[in-house]
Amino acid sequence: MNILKLDDLYFKPYIHKDEITRIVKKLAHQVKADMPKDEIPVFVGILNGCFLFAADFIREYKGNCEVSFVKLASYQGTTSTEKVKHLVGINEDLTGRTVIILEDIIDTGSTLQEIYNIFKDKNVKKLKVVSLFFKPDVYRKELPIDYIGKSIADKFIVGYGLDYNGLGRNYASIYQLSTKPKMKNIVLFGPPGAGKGTQATFLKDMYNLVHISTGDVFRFNIKNATELGLLAKEYMDQGDLVPDEVTINMLKAEVEKNADANGFIFDGFPRTESQAKALDSFLADKGEQINGMIALEVPEDILVTRLLERGKTSGRTDDTDESKIRNRFNEYNTKTSILKNYFADQDKYYGINGVGSITLVTERIAGVFDAL
Repeated sequence: MNILKLDDLYFKPYIHKDEITRIVKKLAHQVKADMPKDEIPVFVGILNGCFLFAADFIREYKGNCEVSFVKLASYQGTTSTEKVKHLVGINEDLTGRTVIILEDIIDTGSTLQEIYNIFKDKNVKKLKVVSLFFKPDVYRKELPIDYIGKSIADKFIVGYGLDYNGLGRNYASIYQLSTKPKMKNIVLFGPPGAGKGTQATFLKDMYNLVHISTGDVFRFNIKNATELGLLAKEYMDQGDLVPDEVTINMLKAEVEKNADANGFIFDGFPRTESQAKALDSFLADKGEQINGMIALEVPEDILVTRLLERGKTSGRTDDTDESKIRNRFNEYNTKTSILKNYFADQDKYYGINGVGSITLVTERIAGVFDAL
């Protein structure tokens, strides 16, 4: 889950779609359990916001039922006007029927009051209300709400049918109003020999960013025998891969230490889609995001020549064997292709020509960074 920008506002992740699914299923089962045998209820959804909730709820309801809708409106922008507009009414004869209202959210209760007004002359047998979300801090009525999925704070939310100026209804999860992200964060990628470390140093100085290198973070934690470092060393000593959770917690600690930074360059992380999702989730909880993945692209033959030359002075044995060098490229390409697709799907992948002088490549990266 990432930060959303809808019109002029930003929204951060709040309630994951999986939790919503569990809530809807529980509500549907509760209603069915309370329904007398052979009773066929009429579910009435309150449009526009409830359309996703109503569809999912009715799918989960294990019994015969009828469905109708009423369209009401009470919001302008992010504020409830408390003046409810009755836009589309109900035409069915509901005499002697059990009517169950499906609401996406109840806050002040103004819409709920209008619902009760609509149905008071319909001669229904019973009128019950199911609300997916409820804001108890601002509820001002004494009208009963029979089933509540989740009580939430008085924060404006979008997603799962809820909107801001008509936008955001299509998202499967719920997002909460947030502030504009203050940081500009990038994932910097490049095959061995592409000059990634050199460019990270220039970018860090140019934009006053914090450079977080996975290798450096690991070495620091292990050298200083931190709790995470000792845990990582234990896995490494046994020849096992360090679990994502340990690596992610190390990076989280680095971010927390630099909370006032202008942004971060993540170097060597993420390496898998699960790591990328974890990083997105962590930053989104802080109202921040990855603005882009910048990948240095250099033809393999040029890189082989660079690394073999570097191997003459670097002391690294893996820089002197061409077969080992090409194996490293294969590993890089395999991992990068997964991440490339992940960030490309979000329109956040930027391939940069890494051939040329250091200054020229820096200018190319800076051009992308400035536009993020």
